[in-house]
Amino acid sequence: MSSDPGANLGGSRVHGIRLRRLRLHGEGRTYDVDFRQPEDSPRPLSVIAGAFSTGKTTILEFIDYCLGASDHPRHPEIMPKVRAATLEVELSGSPYLIERAVGEPSTFAYVCAGRLDEPGAAPPERRPVRPAGHPDSLSRLLLSHCKLEGVQLRGTLGWDEADTDPLSFRDLMWLCFLPNERLDDKNLLFENAPMKHLKLRQVVDVVFDVHDDHSVELGRRIRAVEADLASARRAYLVAEQLVEEQQQGDRDELEAVHRSAKAELAECAMAMAALDARARAETTFAAESRERHQAAAYEARRAAGLLRDRETQVGRMSSLRTTYAEDVSKLTMLAEADRLFEPMRVNVCPSCLTPLAGSERRCGACQFDVDPHSADAGTLDVSAELRSAKARLNELTDYLTRLEREMPRLRMAAERAQEAEARAATEVDLMTAHAVTPYLAQRDALARRREDASAAIQRAVTGLRLIQSLERRAASIDRQEALLASLREGLADAGGHASRADRSAVLRRVSARYRRLLEEWRYPKVADAYVADDLTPYMRGEPYAAASSGGRTLIALAWQLALFEIAWETRSSHPGFLLLDSPQKNLGQTGEGATDPADTATIDQIYRHLDEWLSDRGSGAQIVVADNAPPPTAASDIIVRFSRRPDLPPYGLIDDDTA
Repeated sequence: MSSDPGANLGGSRVHGIRLRRLRLHGEGRTYDVDFRQPEDSPRPLSVIAGAFSTGKTTILEFIDYCLGASDHPRHPEIMPKVRAATLEVELSGSPYLIERAVGEPSTFAYVCAGRLDEPGAAPPERRPVRPAGHPDSLSRLLLSHCKLEGVQLRGTLGWDEADTDPLSFRDLMWLCFLPNERLDDKNLLFENAPMKHLKLRQVVDVVFDVHDDHSVELGRRIRAVEADLASARRAYLVAEQLVEEQQQGDRDELEAVHRSAKAELAECAMAMAALDARARAETTFAAESRERHQAAAYEARRAAGLLRDRETQVGRMSSLRTTYAEDVSKLTMLAEADRLFEPMRVNVCPSCLTPLAGSERRCGACQFDVDPHSADAGTLDVSAELRSAKARLNELTDYLTRLEREMPRLRMAAERAQEAEARAATEVDLMTAHAVTPYLAQRDALARRREDASAAIQRAVTGLRLIQSLERRAASIDRQEALLASLREGLADAGGHASRADRSAVLRRVSARYRRLLEEWRYPKVADAYVADDLTPYMRGEPYAAASSGGRTLIALAWQLALFEIAWETRSSHPGFLLLDSPQKNLGQTGEGATDPADTATIDQIYRHLDEWLSDRGSGAQIVVADNAPPPTAASDIIVRFSRRPDLPPYGLIDDDTA
């Protein structure tokens, strides 16, 4: 592949972001995707292959989520099984873990230095996802490793310092992630959202360091970084003084103490187990006494339980007997009242006031029904209810009498069983005391050694955490000093306008790479292919939107790769990784199902270009591709292939959901 005039090889560099591993945490298990080479460094090209609906795009979206996206995939197989997502990355060459909760989109990310499955990781820092300008936000941390911390974007085409927004890492992800839906639509540059379209242009200018008012922006960023650096140095001095006051030693001493204490703890555990085994062996002669004690203890528990049950029954039945006694008294009073007191009778017609005889039911004068219920009236009879209540009362009285006669015997039995259990326990103690006593002192000594070792481990862990915190602060100061030096160097260069890249020159190089990629990929009738000043890709003198769906896919890939490759080769402020989703969209397919040899050749050439560029000018960069059927030339770059077949694992990203 021919080179661009004046191109600078990217090579390896310290700043930027590289992907190492993605882990989805489920209930009792994890789902991992590894982007590392056998020697543990990030792979230049990682291809995720497999059938549709198996989780290829989901992997890219979870990477995006861990890097600050507002939401995560919500597929039916994801939500019931996944509780959190952790992305292991390299930030400026150092490993970090970024974790976010899954379910309701979290507004915080937890970041710590270290690797997955690495013991002794530092405690995580809680970083807000929004707002991007928060001094402790995830966005600001990621941007600081791309040399873009503190950059402001204009809200309008005119420059007004009051009308600016801080650059967010989410804005930078437009140049790092080409999702499926942007490949072939007519909104590649967010033309349907004017403010977003304007911001994309500014992000590209910022990444290539060719934006307007460059010197003013550099001066503002230098002042901001100087203030942050001064604050960080003060905080470092305070933390350093705290560590010195603790007088816990340096890292090597604390790690030695930690190792020694862990070894001591393991030795104590082994000695304690051996001591217990010897004590049991020395007291086997008392096995029969122990059995008698166990039987006596069981009998004491049984007798106490029986006594407690009878006492509970006496209490409950006494209350019930009192209730029935009151019912009998009330019914007896009611029956006697009916005999002693004559019922009230009507002597005068309520209608016409005519006197009535005692037995008349109807007035003879007006025929008024004087007592309509008198036919049913009679002597009140409660004898049946009274007999029933008395019978229940007699039954309860008899049952309570039996229980109360039984209670003294049960109390005596419980007391005898407790005394027998105590005698059996004393017998066991007397028989084993001479054998166990020699081990008690040894056991106490081991317990003290174990406590001392545990305390030493805790002190060492506390000291190591303080030192790790101090080291993180020192690394942050080093990073800010390097950024400040870079900004000052850029300001000096901008003063002479000699070494600062010219926007038109950058666009010419991007256009040349865009055109060359399309030629390599055998785009038909390549003519007048270029990238305009507003970043719109053109083909045959027409904007990309005029091309076919397959043509738009190739144009979008060429445009995204041209920006990525030139940014890397010119050591611009790009994070250094690119995610591509479904590069074969609308291009047919490779393999046995291929229908068009021209499409197959194009797809094969795309992968050949990625491999050649990453091994040459793109050395140190990283590309991750999700593709249904990558060509055979990409076989060595496939990190996982999902089958969507239960008999051919892995079925998919969530490999235990095969229904």
